[in-house]
Amino acid sequence: MTDTVWWKRGTVYQVYPRSFQDTNGDGVGDLPGITARLDHLAWLGVDAVWISPIYPSPMADFGYDVADYCGIDPLFGTLADFDALVAEAHRRKLRVILDFVPNHSAITHPWFTESRASRTSPKRDWYIWRDPGPDGGPPNNWLSNFGGPAWTLDPATGQYYYHAFLKEQPDLNWRNPAVREAMHAVLRFWLERGVDGFRVDVIWHLMKDPAFRDNPVNPDAAPGAPGITRFLQVYSADRPEVFDVIAGMRAVLRGYGERVLIGEIYLPVERLVAYYGPDLTGADLPFNFQLIQTPWRAEAVVDLVARYEAALPPGGWPNWVLGNHDQPRIAARVGEAQARIAAMLLLTLRGTPTLYYGDEIGLGHVPIPPGGARDPWERNEPGHGRDPERTPMQWDDSPRAGFCAGSSAAEPWLPLSEDWATRNVEAQRSDPASMLTLHRRLLALRRDHAALAVGDYRGVPLGVEGVFAYERVLGGEVLRMVLNFGGAARSLPLPDGGWTVLLSTRPGRTGEAARAALALDAAEGVILRRE
Repeated sequence: MTDTVWWKRGTVYQVYPRSFQDTNGDGVGDLPGITARLDHLAWLGVDAVWISPIYPSPMADFGYDVADYCGIDPLFGTLADFDALVAEAHRRKLRVILDFVPNHSAITHPWFTESRASRTSPKRDWYIWRDPGPDGGPPNNWLSNFGGPAWTLDPATGQYYYHAFLKEQPDLNWRNPAVREAMHAVLRFWLERGVDGFRVDVIWHLMKDPAFRDNPVNPDAAPGAPGITRFLQVYSADRPEVFDVIAGMRAVLRGYGERVLIGEIYLPVERLVAYYGPDLTGADLPFNFQLIQTPWRAEAVVDLVARYEAALPPGGWPNWVLGNHDQPRIAARVGEAQARIAAMLLLTLRGTPTLYYGDEIGLGHVPIPPGGARDPWERNEPGHGRDPERTPMQWDDSPRAGFCAGSSAAEPWLPLSEDWATRNVEAQRSDPASMLTLHRRLLALRRDHAALAVGDYRGVPLGVEGVFAYERVLGGEVLRMVLNFGGAARSLPLPDGGWTVLLSTRPGRTGEAARAALALDAAEGVILRRE
């Protein structure tokens, strides 16, 4: 597979830095903590670590409000700590992907401070300012993704500024060439420090309708859903001009060899694949979150995979995501037994998988005590908070699960799971039946069998309710995955020859021969190799 670019054959592992490893005892993870745990990532078998924002920030949205795009927040460490992390990762043959947040800055960023100083400020047009509407209120009906209006009045200048998220996160004006050049300079700054790529935050938001027309009412908005769903985001996001912006970023990366550009995109499949761009000049990997949003039934997942594979443009490389810092964990959504099926699915479908920290030990929903919410979205719209999927990584059964250093360390910034003393890396490393062992073995198979990493995909219609079967094929090698999404055992016909079990989500089946039929337990997944 050495002739295939690394981000196609590899697996990405997302780290939420506040929650990975705390080395100074303040209860919050840091860059030296990530460096200290790189051996875990190398042992696990992933290929790249994606780090959520670590820039200087007032932390209104925990780093997604950036006050300096070319620095490190002291909470996480220093630029020297970052350089050491990159060097140690590369020494272990791990790539480093940095979160890039170009849609909005912090309200404290010097650019915005200058922009709001007056209507004639040289940087006024670096952000999106509009006069009040005819009634003196906001310029249009656009809403914030975190609840409430997306416009805030600046009394000093009498205009509203636009923020797709918190009022502390004003949106930059990507129609301004000076903004583009400044952001390209940011990319170059980090590329020169050895970064192997970027995950671009809310990439589909970067361009807005120049006429600022009202968004149409969403006729299918569900009661109790986030307020943003009241309107269809026709004019505030997913604008055709965005592809030129992404092509500009891609052109910067091309000057640095095999670097990857990943775009965060929450859109239907048909729109998602457009972000590969004309002639593949867009994102290398427009993030595919469809497994998060699709009902967890075999038939629904079969249909999703088929639609996605059919929609990909020629040469477009697929990717799959089961969870991230914004979505409930997979074990919380489908339960622990099905989370094992989900791991096998994620790591054997065609494309680049992204694994979220903690999923490898089966972390599920961690309740947040009353009054303990940290997420601003939860405070604005109760019931939609993201704290439960951001809780600290659980390393061992020592105090604070090994997350915080020292006996006098502060309590972790978010709580641990109730079963942290047994649900941790150390407890699962030596357990052949553990979720961690399953992930490590799946990742080893991806390395050992090129068909799993870069082979073709083809569905296998078995006609058995609740079972998803598919193959990965390369040269003469054929691997078949059979996943039982149901709660009952199944016997599946194998009319097309002999097979050998390479791996099962149930321990003890490796090497087992499968001839005319395959017996599957409830919620069992099996990888077969054709003899």
